[in-house]
Amino acid sequence: QVQLVESGGGLVQAGGSLRLSCAASERTFNSYAMGWFRQAPGKEREFVGAIRWSAGNTYFADSVKGRFSISGDNANKTVYLQMNSLKPGDTAVYYCANMGRGANWDYWGQGTQVTVSS
Repeated sequence: QVQLVESGGGLVQAGGSLRLSCAASERTFNSYAMGWFRQAPGKEREFVGAIRWSAGNTYFADSVKGRFSISGDNANKTVYLQMNSLKPGDTAVYYCANMGRGANWDYWGQGTQVTVSS
């Protein structure tokens, strides 16, 4: 099984920035896209953004458009989430995930905590 590991989380003040990284344990697995999700306490996990490798298209939830960006390297199966203008509402555990065959999110990281103070 492929392992994904997130890093870069931490505590920041509102208006600050963080860059999350996601690295895979291997490089040759099927990856149509990689993306980011987040989950706050007591809330359902929600989609944040993703990058489709074939053309580098990126997609974002309305709540983060204009503030977050995604970049990555398909050859190395590495993806980054740049988070700017952070708000307290962005506080959550952030997870990276891989979309493999059948357009399923098949591999998930264990998450990294992002806390934004007001």
